Order: sequence, then C-alpha cells, then structure tokens
Amino acid sequence: MAADNARLASMPNTTSSRTTDAFLHRLSVLTSGPQRDALLRGLRGIERESLRVTHEGQLALTPHPRALGSALTHPSLTTDYSEALIELITPAEHDVALTLEKLDTLHRFVYANLGDEILWNNSMPGLLPDTDEGIPIADYGSSNIGKLKYVYRIGLALRYGRTMQCIAGIHYNYSLNEEVWRLLHAEQQSTANAVDFQSDRYLALIRNFRRTNWLLMYLFGASPALDRRFLRERKHTLETFDADTLYRPYATSLRMSDLGYSNTTAQAALHADYDTLPGYLDALAKAVSQPYPAYEAIGTQRDGEWVQINTNVLQIENEFYSTIRPKRVTYPGERPLHALAARGVQYVEVRCMDIDPFEPVGISLETSRFLDAYLLVCALDDSAPLPPPAYCEANQNFARVTTEGRKPGLELTRDGQTIAMTEWADELFVKIEAAAAALDALDALNGGDAHARSVAVQRAKLADASLTPSARVLQTMREKQQSFLEFGLEQSEAHAAHFRARPLPADVAKEFEELATQSLDEQAKLEREEVGSFDAFVAAYRAYTLNRFSV
Repeated sequence: MAADNARLASMPNTTSSRTTDAFLHRLSVLTSGPQRDALLRGLRGIERESLRVTHEGQLALTPHPRALGSALTHPSLTTDYSEALIELITPAEHDVALTLEKLDTLHRFVYANLGDEILWNNSMPGLLPDTDEGIPIADYGSSNIGKLKYVYRIGLALRYGRTMQCIAGIHYNYSLNEEVWRLLHAEQQSTANAVDFQSDRYLALIRNFRRTNWLLMYLFGASPALDRRFLRERKHTLETFDADTLYRPYATSLRMSDLGYSNTTAQAALHADYDTLPGYLDALAKAVSQPYPAYEAIGTQRDGEWVQINTNVLQIENEFYSTIRPKRVTYPGERPLHALAARGVQYVEVRCMDIDPFEPVGISLETSRFLDAYLLVCALDDSAPLPPPAYCEANQNFARVTTEGRKPGLELTRDGQTIAMTEWADELFVKIEAAAAALDALDALNGGDAHARSVAVQRAKLADASLTPSARVLQTMREKQQSFLEFGLEQSEAHAAHFRARPLPADVAKEFEELATQSLDEQAKLEREEVGSFDAFVAAYRAYTLNRFSV
C-alpha cells in the first residue's frame, strides 16, 4: 500500500490530486485505528437475471416452474418482467466470495427444476417470439399486489415495448458497515446527524459513480452484438456481422446504449438530483405523480381492464432506469421512497453490469473484487455536486463508451474539457489500486492480494482492448464463425452442463424445496384472505404515492 500512496502523492497539484489527498486521508482514518476491520464488514448481494430458453435459443413460453416456488413471495427466486425472465437473488454477505457461492447454489437448484430448458447466459436475448405481444408477461397470481405487479408490467409494455424488457443484467448491491460512517462522521466533526451523514456519503458515492461508470462499461461490457430480429425493423446505425447478427465494432455494451436501457421518452428529461437526499426524493416523487401526455393518451384502462397503474412519468419509482440507485430495505407494503425518507440510504444498487457470458453465474469473483475497490474509491473520494450540465456530461461519456469504448484514441469530456479515456482511466486506477491494497492488507484470510490481483487484471485491459469481454465475444464469434445466437447458445449450453454436473446435496435441495413450498403457501394465503376490490387497492396505492416525503 505504501507504493500506491507514493504514486498518489507524486501526482501534480491539480483538482484531481487534491481529491486524491482527501481520499487517502479518509482511507487512512479507516485503516489505522482499532476499528480497522470495519471496512471488511460491509455487505454484498447479487441479483442475476436470465431468460429461460429452449435448446434452440428460443424464449421459453412455459410458466415459471412451480418447483421454484412463488415468484411473488419467494425471497431468492422470482421473475422480472417476463414469465421467462427469472431472477436469482442472493442474501447479503460480508465476503463477496460467499455471495457468489450462494449464487452458484441457487443456479444448481434452478437447473434441477428447469426440465429441458436452459438459462440464456447473455444480456441481449436470443430468439424472441415473432411479435412483441408474443412475449409472456410475468404472472403473480390473483392477489391485489400480484395483479398490481402484472398491471405495472402491462404499462411498461405500452410505454417501452416488451422486447426491451427481455434484456438481462447483473445488479450488485454494496454497503459499507455503519461503523465506517461513524468513524468518518467523528473525524470530520460533522454537525449532521448520523443518518443524514451516512445518506450524504452514499450520495457522494453515487455522484462519483455517475461521473466514472463509463470505466465499468469499458472493462466489463459484454454485449457488442445482438440478433438482428431483436430490433423488429427499427431504424439503427449498427453494422452487419453476418446474416443474423448486428454489432458495432468498438461497442462494449449495447444493452446499456440507446438500443437498450438508456433513458428515453419521458425519462429523457428526468434528472435525478443526487446532491441531497431531499432533492432526490423530490425529483422521484414528482415523476411518480406528474402526468405525461403520451401516457395520458393511453389511459389506465381498456375495455374495463387495467393497463397502467397511472399515466405519470413513472408508474412507480423503480421504473426509473438508472445505472445506480440509493436503496434501503423496505418493510412489507412500504414504498422505496418512503423507506429512504424515513431511515436514510442503507446501500447502493449498481445496475449497469452486463452478464459475463464466459462465467457460469454471470459474474466472476475477480470482477466482484474490483467492484469493491472501485466503489470504495467512489465512497471515500471528494464528490462535487452534479448539476444538470455535469449530469448530461456524465450521460454522454457513458453513452460514448457503450457504443465505441474500444475505439483507439477515444476521448471523453471532463468538466467541459476533452481528455483521453485512457488518461482518465489511469488516474482512476491509481486510486483503485490504493483501495485494493488497503482491503488486502486488512483481509489476510483471502491470501493477502486478491483485490490487487483483480485490479491488475483490469488495468491490463487499458493497454490491450482485446482482453475486454466485449472484444472476446466478437473474437470468439469470428474464430468459430458463429452468429450471436450460435455464440450465446454454445455458452449457455456449456454453463448448463456445468451446473447439472453438480447436483445439490440432498439436505440442501430439501431446504430449497421446503422454501419453495412455503412461498407457494404464502401466495395462496394472500389470495385466500384478500380483502377489498382491486380498484380500491390501486386507488389506495396511488394516493400513497402522492404523500409528501419528509426527511
């Protein structure tokens, strides 16, 4: 770690170096005192989405397997948009290695109950039905909350189309132990209360993340190509790879580009305020209560059936497509914004990570270790406000890297000035290396250099873009003369064999079977004991949305 600090100290006396001094100071506070192990006591959770497909790569049209339990009430196995889009959710663990072990276990249980289907191990989907309407929307049963989830998805279909909702990714949930915030709160002699201080620091993390998350797209973006039929004859600027595949030669993540989960239509004008928690809550609260003309034209009902929860910019706060979200564990029936307002920010959810098609569970331990070091830098570095011009600049940099991140000599914009992407990345890596060294020094149980090794692997990608996942995808397709569909199918079949060759021990399998049964019983109980009409339920839900948020 001393060598890393020396490199940091030798940087020129610029704004960047001054923020580096602040970062180093905070890192020193956390690694030199009696509570130095607090940095190792944060939590890591992973949510992994994946489409169920046939052995031909076609979207499965079968219901969510009953053996996996209720998608409404199961804590670890649910569905996202489509009935075929399964989501595997790990518990939060102090060591991400254990998180990944839990994710592996979930995959093995799922594969024991998938029948003749497999999980599609790519972010961009394989073969979808011929029409958008042929994609099955997730079914959560006849309870009012189950029907609300279904109506919300009908609304998404009308607003954005079902096809886009079949794109899958990895969500990485990250928190620092509250002792970390207590130590920094005391050291900075902040006059804010502990909850507000913690929220402010998480928002600082988010602002730093928003400015630099293009780096994650370069290093880990893994969706440079897609099946031609995904676009459904929409206009595009992609190039032809083969008869069935479109791509961009230097793209890193078409999933996160304007072809996938970029903020479009009504969301284009929605600038979340990440400078203060009240500002963030106010921006999102307005979005879930402000009518939008195009959605008003759709209406909330057709032929007596609900098709949207409301006609606002957002039906609910989770409709906001962002690369990162401030989060707080909610109580049953509690809205996310109310939880944040009442108890502050508890963790962040990183949402921009592509599925790694070369990894069976979609993300490697090496990648996770890097994320921990990178997010620690975001958390401890100084963080300037993110007014609208800076917000737009960050979005433009991110978009540029998703579509041409591997282009030689690529330039980005930082504080209105042009800078080479590799130069900016190199500055970031100096800090990330220091964070990794600090984590390794505290974490002797994992071999002493696990984080540093993960960062070294990523730094090599700056000098050689062919090492990035996006480049490897295209190179594999070229070498094997594969279409995107053929590549995706081969990878998915290999990973399916990997899991099916390792069935769970009988006692572990039984625990999962019991949990699945319990979740089905919980859903049945909800449906059996439902009180009140769905119309009244929606009315109450919408009224709750309009409540004032107070911090």
